[in-house]
Amino acid sequence: ARAQSAIKWRLQTYAGPALAEEVVKPAIEAFNAIANGQMEIELYTSDQLVPTGELFRAMQNGTIDAVQSDDDSMASPTEVTVFGGYFPFALRYSLDVPALFNSWGLKEIWEEEYAKVGIKHISAGSWDPCHFNMKDPVNSLADLNGKRVFTFPTAGRFLAQFGVIPVTLPWEDVEVALQTGELDGLAWSGITEDYTAGWSKVAPYFLTNNISGAWIGHFFANMDRWNEVPPHLQKMLETCFEQSHYYRQHWYWAGEADLRINGGKLKLTTIPDEEWKTVEDAAVKFWDEIAAEGEVKAKVVEIIKKYNAAMVQAGPPYRY
Repeated sequence: ARAQSAIKWRLQTYAGPALAEEVVKPAIEAFNAIANGQMEIELYTSDQLVPTGELFRAMQNGTIDAVQSDDDSMASPTEVTVFGGYFPFALRYSLDVPALFNSWGLKEIWEEEYAKVGIKHISAGSWDPCHFNMKDPVNSLADLNGKRVFTFPTAGRFLAQFGVIPVTLPWEDVEVALQTGELDGLAWSGITEDYTAGWSKVAPYFLTNNISGAWIGHFFANMDRWNEVPPHLQKMLETCFEQSHYYRQHWYWAGEADLRINGGKLKLTTIPDEEWKTVEDAAVKFWDEIAAEGEVKAKVVEIIKKYNAAMVQAGPPYRY
C-alpha cells in the first residue's frame, strides 16, 4: 500500500561535495528511485545544514533525520565514539571493519550504545586508510614534529605524542588552510581522497605508512523518525546503505593502488619499518589507556585485540 504522502528525510554527510558524489550520493539516488514516491531523502554535504561537530545533536533533536559520519567527527556522546574514524592500528584492511561488526560483535555494541541516546545505528562500513598528505616530505618521525595537521580527534590525541599538532577545521576550509600555511598537512584519508578533494594540488607529498588500514563510518537515524518508517522501507534503507559501504570498499581499494602509480601529482615517501614500529607499539599502549576509561571501551578493545591476534595466527593474507 502506498503512503498518502511521501515520507521526507534530510540526511547530512560529513563528506564535502566532491567526495559525496562518490561515497553517498549514488546510494541516496538509488533509494529515492526504488522507493517510487513513498519516501524521499534530501542529501546535504559537509557543514551545509549544521557544522559537522553538531551533527549528532542535530539528529538527536530532529533538526535532521539521518547522518552519514564516523562517531568521532560528529561528537557522539557515546562510549564507542573514540573508535569511530581512525582508531590507531586497530585495522589493517578495509574488510576488517565488516568482519568486526558482523562476526565479532561490534554491531550489537553500537546498536545498544546508540539506542541509549535515541539514535538508530543502521550500519557500519569502511572507507580509506589514514595516511599523511603533507606540504613537505616526511621520511622520519622527526619530520612530523611541530607539524600542524588536520585530523580526527582520536587520531590527533594519539599522534600528539610524536609532536603532531592536531587542528580541526571545516572540511571545505582545508585546501585554503594548506595554501595560507595554517596547516602543514593532513592525516585524514588515503590517496584517493587527496586527489578527489583537490588536496594533492597544495600538499604534494604522500606518506605510504598509515596509522589505520580503514576508516570506520556509519549511517545513523533519529530513532523516532526511523520507527515511523514502514518495515519494507527500513529494509530498503539498510540495503541501499549496505550497497554504499560495498561501493566505497572497492572504490577506495582500487583507487589507492592506481593513484600511487598513475596519480602524477603526489610524491611518495616512506618512514623505515623499524622506525615506524615505534608508532605501532605506541598504539597498543594507547588501546590500554582507552580501555581503562570504562567498561564498554574495555570490551571493544578486548575484541580488537582478540581479532588482531586471530588474524596474525591465521597468517597471510590476513596478516603479514
